[in-house]
Amino acid sequence: MVDIVADDERVTRQQWKWTILAGMASYIDAGSIVALGSGMTLFKSEFGLSTGLVGLLAAIGPNALGAGLGAFVGGRLGDKLGRKRIYKWDLLVYAFGVLLIVFSGHAAMLIIGTFVVGLAVGADVPTSLALVGEIAPAKSRGKLISLTQVAWGLGPAVVLILAFALDPLKLTGVRIVFFHLFVVAVVTWALRQGLAESAVWKAASEKTATSVRRLGSLFRGNNLKALAYTGLFYIFWALAAGTAGIFTPFIVESLHAGSRATALAISMAGFIIGLPTVLFIVMRKIDTSHRARKTMMATGIILQVVAYGMFLVLPFTIVTASVNVLLFNIGTAIAGEPFYKTFSQELFPTLLRGTAQGFTFGAARLLLGAWSFFVPVLATAGIKPVAGLLALFLAIAGAVGYFAMPDTVGRPLTEIEAERSEVATQ
Repeated sequence: MVDIVADDERVTRQQWKWTILAGMASYIDAGSIVALGSGMTLFKSEFGLSTGLVGLLAAIGPNALGAGLGAFVGGRLGDKLGRKRIYKWDLLVYAFGVLLIVFSGHAAMLIIGTFVVGLAVGADVPTSLALVGEIAPAKSRGKLISLTQVAWGLGPAVVLILAFALDPLKLTGVRIVFFHLFVVAVVTWALRQGLAESAVWKAASEKTATSVRRLGSLFRGNNLKALAYTGLFYIFWALAAGTAGIFTPFIVESLHAGSRATALAISMAGFIIGLPTVLFIVMRKIDTSHRARKTMMATGIILQVVAYGMFLVLPFTIVTASVNVLLFNIGTAIAGEPFYKTFSQELFPTLLRGTAQGFTFGAARLLLGAWSFFVPVLATAGIKPVAGLLALFLAIAGAVGYFAMPDTVGRPLTEIEAERSEVATQ
Protein backbone atom coordinates (compact mmCIF):
# COMPACT_ATOMS: atom_id res chain seq x y z
CA MET A 1 0.00 0.00 0.00
CA VAL A 2 1.37 3.41 -0.99
CA ASP A 3 1.77 5.98 1.78
CA ILE A 4 -0.63 8.89 1.73
CA VAL A 5 1.14 12.24 1.69
CA ALA A 6 -1.15 15.16 2.44
CA ASP A 7 -1.25 18.16 0.14
CA ASP A 8 -3.00 21.48 0.62
CA GLU A 9 -5.60 21.23 -2.10
CA ARG A 10 -8.08 18.37 -2.25
CA VAL A 11 -9.19 15.25 -0.43
CA THR A 12 -8.49 12.09 -2.37
CA ARG A 13 -10.60 8.97 -2.40
CA GLN A 14 -7.94 7.13 -0.42
CA GLN A 15 -7.85 9.84 2.23
CA TRP A 16 -11.62 9.57 2.65
CA LYS A 17 -11.29 5.77 2.97
CA TRP A 18 -8.48 5.89 5.52
CA THR A 19 -10.32 8.52 7.54
CA ILE A 20 -13.44 6.35 7.69
CA LEU A 21 -11.44 3.30 8.82
CA ALA A 22 -9.58 5.31 11.44
CA GLY A 23 -12.80 7.02 12.48
CA MET A 24 -14.37 3.69 13.38
CA ALA A 25 -12.47 4.09 16.65
CA SER A 26 -15.01 6.79 17.46
CA TYR A 27 -17.90 4.52 16.42
CA ILE A 28 -16.94 1.77 18.82
CA ASP A 29 -15.90 4.24 21.54
CA ALA A 30 -19.22 6.08 21.66
CA GLY A 31 -21.18 2.96 20.74
CA SER A 32 -19.70 1.08 23.70
CA ILE A 33 -20.50 3.90 26.10
CA VAL A 34 -24.13 4.11 25.01
CA ALA A 35 -24.56 0.34 24.82
CA LEU A 36 -23.46 0.11 28.44
CA GLY A 37 -25.79 2.96 29.35
CA SER A 38 -28.73 1.38 27.55
CA GLY A 39 -28.31 -1.82 29.54
CA MET A 40 -27.40 -0.31 32.90
CA THR A 41 -30.74 -0.86 34.63
CA LEU A 42 -31.00 -4.39 33.22
CA PHE A 43 -27.50 -5.34 34.34
CA LYS A 44 -28.31 -3.83 37.74
CA SER A 45 -31.38 -6.01 38.06
CA GLU A 46 -29.85 -9.20 36.60
CA PHE A 47 -26.70 -9.21 38.73
CA GLY A 48 -28.11 -7.45 41.79
CA LEU A 49 -25.75 -4.48 41.46
CA SER A 50 -25.81 -1.86 44.17
CA THR A 51 -25.86 1.83 43.30
CA GLY A 52 -22.13 1.88 44.04
CA LEU A 53 -21.45 -0.98 41.61
CA VAL A 54 -23.50 0.78 38.93
CA GLY A 55 -21.20 3.76 39.38
CA LEU A 56 -18.16 1.46 39.26
CA LEU A 57 -19.35 -0.13 36.03
CA ALA A 58 -19.74 3.29 34.43
CA ALA A 59 -16.40 4.43 35.85
CA ILE A 60 -14.05 1.66 34.71
CA GLY A 61 -15.13 1.20 31.09
CA PRO A 62 -15.00 3.06 27.76
CA ASN A 63 -16.54 6.13 29.33
CA ALA A 64 -13.84 6.67 31.92
CA LEU A 65 -11.02 4.88 33.75
CA GLY A 66 -10.38 2.03 31.31
CA ALA A 67 -10.31 4.36 28.32
CA GLY A 68 -8.15 6.83 30.23
CA LEU A 69 -5.48 4.26 31.02
CA GLY A 70 -5.60 2.90 27.47
CA ALA A 71 -5.17 6.39 26.03
CA PHE A 72 -2.13 7.15 28.20
CA VAL A 73 -0.39 3.99 27.04
CA GLY A 74 -1.64 3.83 23.45
CA GLY A 75 -0.94 7.47 22.66
CA ARG A 76 2.65 7.25 23.87
CA LEU A 77 3.35 3.95 22.15
CA GLY A 78 1.84 5.29 18.93
CA ASP A 79 4.43 8.09 18.94
CA LYS A 80 7.34 5.80 19.81
CA LEU A 81 6.50 2.73 17.70
CA GLY A 82 4.24 4.11 14.98
CA ARG A 83 0.51 4.52 14.47
CA LYS A 84 0.07 1.24 12.65
CA ARG A 85 1.39 -1.01 15.42
CA ILE A 86 -1.34 0.23 17.74
CA TYR A 87 -4.38 0.46 15.47
CA LYS A 88 -3.49 -2.87 13.85
CA TRP A 89 -4.01 -4.89 17.03
CA ASP A 90 -6.05 -3.01 19.60
CA LEU A 91 -9.38 -3.89 18.00
CA LEU A 92 -8.73 -7.58 18.67
CA VAL A 93 -8.35 -6.75 22.37
CA TYR A 94 -11.57 -4.77 22.13
CA ALA A 95 -13.39 -7.70 20.49
CA PHE A 96 -12.28 -10.00 23.32
CA GLY A 97 -13.61 -7.57 25.93
CA VAL A 98 -16.96 -7.27 24.16
CA LEU A 99 -17.33 -11.06 24.09
CA LEU A 100 -16.82 -11.12 27.86
CA ILE A 101 -19.76 -8.72 28.18
CA VAL A 102 -21.91 -10.64 25.70
CA PHE A 103 -21.46 -13.93 27.56
CA SER A 104 -21.20 -12.51 31.10
CA GLY A 105 -22.86 -14.77 33.63
CA HIS A 106 -22.00 -12.78 36.74
CA ALA A 107 -20.96 -9.30 37.78
CA ALA A 108 -17.20 -10.00 37.81
CA MET A 109 -17.18 -11.09 34.16
CA LEU A 110 -19.20 -8.03 33.19
CA ILE A 111 -16.86 -5.69 35.03
CA ILE A 112 -13.70 -7.26 33.57
CA GLY A 113 -15.10 -7.13 30.04
CA THR A 114 -16.11 -3.51 30.47
CA PHE A 115 -12.62 -2.60 31.68
CA VAL A 116 -10.92 -4.40 28.75
CA VAL A 117 -13.21 -2.63 26.27
CA GLY A 118 -12.27 0.68 27.85
CA LEU A 119 -8.53 -0.02 27.61
CA ALA A 120 -8.80 -0.94 23.93
CA VAL A 121 -10.86 2.05 22.78
CA GLY A 122 -8.65 4.35 24.82
CA ALA A 123 -5.55 3.09 23.01
CA ASP A 124 -7.18 3.31 19.59
CA VAL A 125 -8.54 6.86 19.70
CA PRO A 126 -5.30 8.96 19.93
CA THR A 127 -3.38 6.87 17.38
CA SER A 128 -6.24 6.72 14.88
CA LEU A 129 -6.90 10.46 15.10
CA ALA A 130 -3.20 11.22 14.73
CA LEU A 131 -3.26 9.22 11.50
CA VAL A 132 -6.23 11.24 10.20
CA GLY A 133 -4.58 14.55 11.06
CA GLU A 134 -1.36 13.50 9.34
CA ILE A 135 -2.91 12.28 6.08
CA ALA A 136 -5.36 15.19 5.71
CA PRO A 137 -4.76 18.15 3.38
CA ALA A 138 -4.11 21.28 5.44
CA LYS A 139 -7.20 23.06 4.15
CA SER A 140 -9.45 20.08 4.84
CA ARG A 141 -7.94 18.80 8.08
CA GLY A 142 -10.83 19.93 10.27
CA LYS A 143 -13.28 18.47 7.78
CA LEU A 144 -11.72 15.01 7.83
CA ILE A 145 -11.25 15.01 11.59
CA SER A 146 -14.89 16.07 11.96
CA LEU A 147 -15.89 13.12 9.79
CA THR A 148 -14.72 10.88 12.62
CA GLN A 149 -17.31 12.69 14.74
CA VAL A 150 -19.99 11.42 12.36
CA ALA A 151 -18.85 7.94 13.33
CA TRP A 152 -18.99 9.02 16.98
CA GLY A 153 -22.64 9.98 16.52
CA LEU A 154 -23.52 7.04 14.27
CA GLY A 155 -22.29 4.46 16.77
CA PRO A 156 -24.70 5.53 19.53
CA ALA A 157 -27.52 6.04 17.04
CA VAL A 158 -27.22 2.47 15.74
CA VAL A 159 -26.82 1.11 19.26
CA LEU A 160 -29.92 2.91 20.49
CA ILE A 161 -31.98 1.88 17.45
CA LEU A 162 -31.02 -1.75 18.11
CA ALA A 163 -31.63 -1.38 21.84
CA PHE A 164 -35.07 0.12 21.21
CA ALA A 165 -36.01 -2.59 18.69
CA LEU A 166 -34.72 -5.37 20.96
CA ASP A 167 -36.18 -3.94 24.16
CA PRO A 168 -38.79 -6.76 24.48
CA LEU A 169 -35.87 -9.21 24.80
CA LYS A 170 -34.58 -7.31 27.83
CA LEU A 171 -31.00 -8.34 28.75
CA THR A 172 -30.71 -10.69 25.76
CA GLY A 173 -31.35 -7.69 23.54
CA VAL A 174 -28.52 -5.79 25.25
CA ARG A 175 -26.18 -8.72 24.65
CA ILE A 176 -27.10 -8.67 20.95
CA VAL A 177 -26.33 -4.94 20.84
CA PHE A 178 -22.85 -5.63 22.21
CA PHE A 179 -22.38 -8.50 19.77
CA HIS A 180 -23.01 -6.06 16.92
CA LEU A 181 -20.05 -4.03 18.23
CA PHE A 182 -17.95 -7.19 18.20
CA VAL A 183 -18.78 -7.73 14.51
CA VAL A 184 -18.01 -4.09 13.66
CA ALA A 185 -14.65 -4.30 15.43
CA VAL A 186 -13.59 -7.51 13.67
CA VAL A 187 -14.61 -6.22 10.23
CA THR A 188 -12.84 -2.89 10.84
CA TRP A 189 -9.71 -4.72 12.03
CA ALA A 190 -9.67 -6.78 8.83
CA LEU A 191 -10.08 -3.71 6.61
CA ARG A 192 -7.38 -1.81 8.49
CA GLN A 193 -4.77 -4.38 7.52
CA GLY A 194 -4.45 -2.50 4.22
CA LEU A 195 -3.48 0.79 5.90
CA ALA A 196 0.16 1.84 5.74
CA GLU A 197 2.13 3.69 8.38
CA SER A 198 1.73 7.46 8.55
CA ALA A 199 4.23 9.04 6.14
CA VAL A 200 4.40 12.12 8.38
CA TRP A 201 5.31 9.97 11.39
CA LYS A 202 7.94 8.03 9.44
CA ALA A 203 9.59 11.23 8.23
CA ALA A 204 9.57 12.74 11.72
CA SER A 205 10.93 9.59 13.35
CA GLU A 206 13.97 9.74 11.04
CA LYS A 207 14.73 13.45 11.51
CA THR A 208 13.47 14.62 14.89
CA ALA A 209 16.06 15.16 17.62
CA THR A 210 15.87 12.92 20.67
CA SER A 211 15.38 15.91 22.97
CA VAL A 212 12.16 16.87 21.17
CA ARG A 213 10.75 13.34 21.47
CA ARG A 214 11.18 13.13 25.24
CA LEU A 215 8.06 13.14 27.38
CA GLY A 216 9.37 16.06 29.43
CA SER A 217 9.28 18.38 26.41
CA LEU A 218 5.48 18.03 26.40
CA PHE A 219 5.38 19.99 29.64
CA ARG A 220 7.41 23.00 28.51
CA GLY A 221 6.82 26.11 26.41
CA ASN A 222 4.22 26.04 23.66
CA ASN A 223 3.58 22.34 24.16
CA LEU A 224 2.51 23.00 27.74
CA LYS A 225 0.26 25.86 26.61
CA ALA A 226 -1.34 23.61 24.01
CA LEU A 227 -1.74 20.84 26.58
CA ALA A 228 -3.46 23.24 28.96
CA TYR A 229 -5.77 24.54 26.22
CA THR A 230 -6.88 21.17 24.82
CA GLY A 231 -6.87 19.50 28.23
CA LEU A 232 -8.97 22.05 30.10
CA PHE A 233 -11.48 22.34 27.29
CA TYR A 234 -11.87 18.59 26.88
CA ILE A 235 -11.90 17.70 30.58
CA PHE A 236 -14.77 20.03 31.44
CA TRP A 237 -16.68 19.31 28.23
CA ALA A 238 -16.24 15.53 28.60
CA LEU A 239 -17.61 15.57 32.15
CA ALA A 240 -20.91 16.75 30.70
CA ALA A 241 -20.82 14.74 27.47
CA GLY A 242 -19.84 11.52 29.23
CA THR A 243 -22.62 11.95 31.77
CA ALA A 244 -25.16 12.57 29.03
CA GLY A 245 -23.93 9.62 26.98
CA ILE A 246 -24.10 6.93 29.62
CA PHE A 247 -26.52 8.20 32.28
CA THR A 248 -29.40 9.80 30.32
CA PRO A 249 -31.50 6.61 30.10
CA PHE A 250 -30.65 5.75 33.71
CA ILE A 251 -31.68 9.19 35.00
CA VAL A 252 -34.90 9.28 32.97
CA GLU A 253 -35.92 5.91 34.38
CA SER A 254 -34.69 6.51 37.92
CA LEU A 255 -36.47 9.86 38.23
CA HIS A 256 -39.63 8.36 36.69
CA ALA A 257 -39.79 10.80 33.79
CA GLY A 258 -40.41 7.95 31.36
CA SER A 259 -40.04 4.23 30.67
CA ARG A 260 -36.83 2.56 29.50
CA ALA A 261 -38.14 2.49 25.93
CA THR A 262 -38.94 6.20 26.08
CA ALA A 263 -35.50 7.00 27.51
CA LEU A 264 -33.83 5.06 24.71
CA ALA A 265 -35.98 6.79 22.10
CA ILE A 266 -35.11 10.35 23.15
CA SER A 267 -31.41 9.47 23.49
CA MET A 268 -31.49 7.94 20.02
CA ALA A 269 -33.17 11.03 18.58
CA GLY A 270 -30.47 13.24 20.07
CA PHE A 271 -27.60 11.37 18.45
CA ILE A 272 -29.42 11.21 15.11
CA ILE A 273 -29.96 15.00 15.19
CA GLY A 274 -26.25 15.49 15.81
CA LEU A 275 -25.26 13.73 12.58
CA PRO A 276 -26.56 16.30 10.04
CA THR A 277 -25.25 19.07 12.29
CA VAL A 278 -21.71 17.74 11.85
CA LEU A 279 -22.15 16.98 8.16
CA PHE A 280 -23.76 20.24 7.06
CA ILE A 281 -22.38 22.79 9.53
CA VAL A 282 -19.16 21.63 11.16
CA MET A 283 -17.53 19.94 8.15
CA ARG A 284 -18.40 22.90 5.91
CA LYS A 285 -17.29 25.67 8.27
CA ILE A 286 -14.45 24.44 10.46
CA ASP A 287 -11.71 25.03 7.86
CA THR A 288 -13.02 28.35 6.51
CA SER A 289 -11.64 30.87 9.02
CA HIS A 290 -10.63 31.49 12.62
CA ARG A 291 -13.70 33.70 13.04
CA ALA A 292 -15.97 30.86 11.91
CA ARG A 293 -14.43 28.55 14.49
CA LYS A 294 -14.99 31.05 17.29
CA THR A 295 -18.59 31.64 16.22
CA MET A 296 -19.24 27.90 16.21
CA MET A 297 -17.66 27.53 19.65
CA ALA A 298 -19.79 30.31 21.17
CA THR A 299 -23.04 29.09 19.61
CA GLY A 300 -22.54 25.45 20.52
CA ILE A 301 -21.53 26.09 24.12
CA ILE A 302 -24.51 28.40 24.73
CA LEU A 303 -26.88 25.67 23.53
CA GLN A 304 -25.23 23.13 25.83
CA VAL A 305 -25.29 25.38 28.89
CA VAL A 306 -28.97 26.14 28.31
CA ALA A 307 -29.69 22.41 27.87
CA TYR A 308 -28.71 21.72 31.48
CA GLY A 309 -29.22 25.14 33.02
CA MET A 310 -32.94 25.01 32.28
CA PHE A 311 -33.36 22.21 34.84
CA LEU A 312 -32.52 24.70 37.58
CA VAL A 313 -35.85 26.42 36.91
CA LEU A 314 -37.97 23.79 35.13
CA PRO A 315 -39.20 20.39 36.37
CA PHE A 316 -37.67 17.18 35.01
CA THR A 317 -40.32 15.69 32.75
CA ILE A 318 -40.20 13.76 29.52
CA VAL A 319 -40.79 17.05 27.65
CA THR A 320 -37.92 18.94 29.31
CA ALA A 321 -35.70 15.84 29.06
CA SER A 322 -36.40 15.76 25.31
CA VAL A 323 -35.56 19.45 24.94
CA ASN A 324 -32.35 18.86 26.89
CA VAL A 325 -31.29 16.03 24.58
CA LEU A 326 -32.12 18.11 21.48
CA LEU A 327 -30.20 21.24 22.56
CA PHE A 328 -27.26 19.35 24.00
CA ASN A 329 -26.68 17.13 20.97
CA ILE A 330 -26.88 20.00 18.49
CA GLY A 331 -24.62 22.11 20.69
CA THR A 332 -22.07 19.39 21.29
CA ALA A 333 -21.88 18.62 17.56
CA ILE A 334 -21.07 22.27 16.84
CA ALA A 335 -18.73 22.90 19.79
CA GLY A 336 -17.41 19.72 21.30
CA GLU A 337 -15.21 16.84 20.33
CA PRO A 338 -14.50 17.97 16.71
CA PHE A 339 -12.70 21.04 18.07
CA TYR A 340 -10.75 19.03 20.63
CA LYS A 341 -9.73 16.47 18.01
CA THR A 342 -8.71 19.13 15.48
CA PHE A 343 -6.59 21.23 17.83
CA SER A 344 -5.01 18.09 19.30
CA GLN A 345 -3.60 17.33 15.84
CA GLU A 346 -2.63 20.91 14.97
CA LEU A 347 -0.87 22.13 18.11
CA PHE A 348 1.66 19.38 18.89
CA PRO A 349 4.83 18.12 17.15
CA THR A 350 4.45 14.82 15.33
CA LEU A 351 6.34 12.63 17.80
CA LEU A 352 4.35 13.98 20.72
CA ARG A 353 0.97 14.21 18.97
CA GLY A 354 -0.41 10.88 20.15
CA THR A 355 1.18 11.30 23.58
CA ALA A 356 -0.46 14.69 24.06
CA GLN A 357 -3.90 13.51 22.99
CA GLY A 358 -3.51 10.33 25.02
CA PHE A 359 -2.67 12.49 28.05
CA THR A 360 -5.62 14.87 27.71
CA PHE A 361 -8.06 12.17 26.61
CA GLY A 362 -6.87 9.95 29.42
CA ALA A 363 -7.03 12.68 32.05
CA ALA A 364 -10.57 13.57 31.00
CA ARG A 365 -11.72 9.96 31.13
CA LEU A 366 -10.06 9.34 34.50
CA LEU A 367 -11.79 12.38 36.00
CA LEU A 368 -15.03 11.31 34.37
CA GLY A 369 -14.56 7.94 36.03
CA ALA A 370 -14.29 9.55 39.44
CA TRP A 371 -17.31 11.75 38.69
CA SER A 372 -19.30 8.72 37.51
CA PHE A 373 -19.18 7.22 41.00
CA PHE A 374 -21.26 10.13 42.26
CA VAL A 375 -23.75 10.66 39.42
CA PRO A 376 -26.15 7.83 40.42
CA VAL A 377 -26.10 9.06 44.03
CA LEU A 378 -26.60 12.72 43.05
CA ALA A 379 -29.40 11.73 40.68
CA THR A 380 -31.37 10.14 43.51
CA ALA A 381 -31.68 13.64 45.03
CA GLY A 382 -33.22 14.99 41.81
CA ILE A 383 -31.94 16.52 38.62
CA LYS A 384 -30.83 19.93 39.97
CA PRO A 385 -27.50 18.92 41.58
CA VAL A 386 -26.35 17.07 38.45
CA ALA A 387 -27.70 19.68 36.01
CA GLY A 388 -26.18 22.63 37.88
CA LEU A 389 -22.73 21.07 37.94
CA LEU A 390 -22.90 20.05 34.27
CA ALA A 391 -23.92 23.58 33.23
CA LEU A 392 -20.95 24.93 35.21
CA PHE A 393 -18.54 22.45 33.60
CA LEU A 394 -19.77 23.43 30.13
CA ALA A 395 -19.46 27.15 30.85
CA ILE A 396 -15.82 26.65 31.89
CA ALA A 397 -15.11 24.59 28.77
CA GLY A 398 -16.67 27.27 26.59
CA ALA A 399 -14.70 30.11 28.18
CA VAL A 400 -11.41 28.26 27.63
CA GLY A 401 -12.35 27.12 24.12
CA TYR A 402 -13.43 30.56 22.94
CA PHE A 403 -11.05 33.03 24.56
CA ALA A 404 -7.83 31.00 24.24
CA MET A 405 -8.49 29.57 20.76
CA PRO A 406 -5.34 29.63 18.56
CA ASP A 407 -5.49 30.46 14.85
CA THR A 408 -4.29 27.39 12.91
CA VAL A 409 -6.90 27.24 10.14
CA GLY A 410 -5.70 25.84 6.81
CA ARG A 411 -2.00 25.70 7.71
CA PRO A 412 0.23 22.63 7.10
CA LEU A 413 1.23 20.74 10.22
CA THR A 414 4.92 21.21 9.40
CA GLU A 415 4.48 24.99 9.21
CA ILE A 416 2.61 25.13 12.53
CA GLU A 417 5.21 22.92 14.19
CA ALA A 418 8.14 24.94 12.87
CA GLU A 419 6.60 28.24 13.96
CA ARG A 420 5.80 27.04 17.46
CA SER A 421 9.31 25.59 17.81
CA GLU A 422 10.91 28.87 16.72
CA VAL A 423 8.83 30.90 19.16
CA ALA A 424 9.76 28.49 21.94
CA THR A 425 13.49 28.95 21.31
CA GLN A 426 13.44 32.76 21.08
